[in-house]
Amino acid sequence: QVELVESGGGLVQAGGSLRLSCAASGRPFNSYSMGWFRQAPGKDREFVAADSWTGGNGNYADSVKGRFAISRENAKNTVYLQMSSLTPEDTAVYYCAAARRYNLLHRPGTYDYWGQGTQVTVSS
Repeated sequence: QVELVESGGGLVQAGGSLRLSCAASGRPFNSYSMGWFRQAPGKDREFVAADSWTGGNGNYADSVKGRFAISRENAKNTVYLQMSSLTPEDTAVYYCAAARRYNLLHRPGTYDYWGQGTQVTVSS
């Protein structure tokens, strides 16, 4: 069992930055791929970014590429999502997720565990 707790959401003006954190407890953190998803009101949950346990530079949705960066700190069992150049279209509840798999990380169904979400609101 893995428990995930997100933090760092809030209200920010367009053009600003936020860093989300996701703290994991349970099984060894470095054996899981970690992902970030978001869900805006009335929309489906969508992929934002992922970091495979096999390593690499991360995978990103086209809508956030160049603006968001995923990173992890295994010693702290924490994964981060650094978000910059935020726009009102980035407003959503952001979810952290953990997967045993190393591929198909853009699919919500790949993930085994989910956090409760943290709200990000970007004002214009």
